[in-house]
Amino acid sequence: MNRIVVALGGNALQEAGKPATAEVQLEVIRNTSKRLADLIENGHRIVIAHGNGPQVGRIVVQNEMSAHITPAMPFDVCGAMSQGMIGYHIQQTLRDELRSRSRNIPVTTIVTQVVVDKNDAAFNNPTKPIGPFYSKEEAEKLRDKKGYDIVEDAGRGWRRVVPSPDPKKIIEIEAVKSLIEAGQIVITVGGGGIPVIETEDNRLAGVAAVIDKDLASERLAEDLDADMLMILTAVDRVAINFGKPDQKDLDILSPEDAEKYMEEGHFAAGSMLPKVRAAVRFARSRPGRKAIIASLDKAVEALRGKSGTVIKM
Repeated sequence: MNRIVVALGGNALQEAGKPATAEVQLEVIRNTSKRLADLIENGHRIVIAHGNGPQVGRIVVQNEMSAHITPAMPFDVCGAMSQGMIGYHIQQTLRDELRSRSRNIPVTTIVTQVVVDKNDAAFNNPTKPIGPFYSKEEAEKLRDKKGYDIVEDAGRGWRRVVPSPDPKKIIEIEAVKSLIEAGQIVITVGGGGIPVIETEDNRLAGVAAVIDKDLASERLAEDLDADMLMILTAVDRVAINFGKPDQKDLDILSPEDAEKYMEEGHFAAGSMLPKVRAAVRFARSRPGRKAIIASLDKAVEALRGKSGTVIKM
């Protein structure tokens, strides 16, 4: 069976226009778990990764708003909270879905730390959107009042951005491997992993950042010697000139063409750019490896070559 690292985008966890409640998130993830179960029933061994941008941003806001009642938790702890919350919803709903199909497969979430370089240039250039979308007026007030870095996010509104350093090493990778070998479905590097640095005395220390989940998923796929990295999002294929009259959907991309399109600015930093970058990195990591960027609802079709964009050498 193929081993596939599946990276879930925001649409797999939260539906636009609906309240950001735990109940609504659970219902969205229940539908996501049906698509994941479809992959498993088609004979694939999957390892699941996911984002956490909106969730960790809201947890941070909740901490800040209640700081006069109870001490606010640091950013890395908020990331761990989001891993536990989202992982809990995925493992519960996926277990239920598999059991409804008479498949009794254990599903486990690992709270995962990912090492980053403390000197990564990203710490001086925040780019990773987190939390809710704001109007321009709301964003300016937050910038002035709290000192947030705020940017416009792919035409969808204004959001806070934080540093997004490159993932270097997954601390719990051996635990992930052990659980996979034991036949379990593992949810790991949630939200890109909790970003930590290695100190001079060989300890780990959390830092205020969010690692891009697509790049962390790529690191995971390499470490697991996966056959494929599958990045599931809201669109069927990668496109150039997206949203314009001359939009062109792409079925197959070479790393060279993908890099050319990235340099030409075809992909938004807050959405498609990190997905393509991660796909290129994985495709180049070893001959024969490939990545697919596809929509969540057409994941099985993408594996059959009927949807999605394949990035390969």
